Amino acid sequence: MISQIALYPETLSLSRLILGVWRMVEWQQSPQETLSLIQQCVDLGITTFDHADLYGDYNCEGLFGDALKLNPASRSRIQLVTKCGIKLVSKNRPEHKIKHYDTSYNHILQSVEHSLQQLHTDYLDLLLIHRPDPLMDADQVAAAFTELKQSGKVQYFGVSNFSPSQFDLLASRLDFPLVTNQIEISVMHLDAFTDGTLEHLQRLRAAPMAWSPLGGGQLFGNSPKAVRLQKALAAVAQQLDATLDQVALAWLLVHPSRILPILGTGNLNRIESATKAEQLNLTREQWFSIWTASTNKEVP
Repeated sequence: MISQIALYPETLSLSRLILGVWRMVEWQQSPQETLSLIQQCVDLGITTFDHADLYGDYNCEGLFGDALKLNPASRSRIQLVTKCGIKLVSKNRPEHKIKHYDTSYNHILQSVEHSLQQLHTDYLDLLLIHRPDPLMDADQVAAAFTELKQSGKVQYFGVSNFSPSQFDLLASRLDFPLVTNQIEISVMHLDAFTDGTLEHLQRLRAAPMAWSPLGGGQLFGNSPKAVRLQKALAAVAQQLDATLDQVALAWLLVHPSRILPILGTGNLNRIESATKAEQLNLTREQWFSIWTASTNKEVP
């Protein structure tokens, strides 16, 4: 069973591994099949599901909600995370003429109302601003967050892909904490380790959520970096009797910022395999062998 951890002291607890549903349209599941997947994930301890309003060309929340509608009682066993703030050019949003960001007060409220309807729920556990908006008015975002919290429609709030200074700006306008920053982190993508993001979150004791924790599939490609990492991961995997992807996830899990990787598969066998990553204990030498393969140089 995957463990649960608090994103921020005395606030929301999420499962240490999260299921991301941005590819749900591609899974081509019936509502009953999706409900079965949800229930099987919960049995594995994966109780948190990551959405965004735009996933699947604005279809994924509805597909997930159709499954929850079959068994409303299952809502109490899971945590729903969703994001807003990006407007895609889409046949489902013909009024959008160009891809852009909108973090205005009205758009945040409208987006949450739509997400609640699509997901067939009366509250969200966590709402994130999806991307930094160069026109973001922190006071407007804070006003929207405060209204949503007071109404009970959203319990907790965070951001995604924000720099530490962008995070701090929004946090300065709120009377309650931002509990996470969902960012790209993997053995293929180390920026968060070196740009101050993970140190910032550790200082706040806010756990990061990691999207594309396996490099969005690039880890299993044939680029020189991927090939180096495959060799390093395979060596550690052999030592730990594990698979490459389990080691890549475990590499994130050992970090003291308490990273929560978001899985992007609807394949139950792969999900079940991923849960075994939490049982792996990498030594510092093993961890740094993977770091060295990623950077292609020894630490100074």
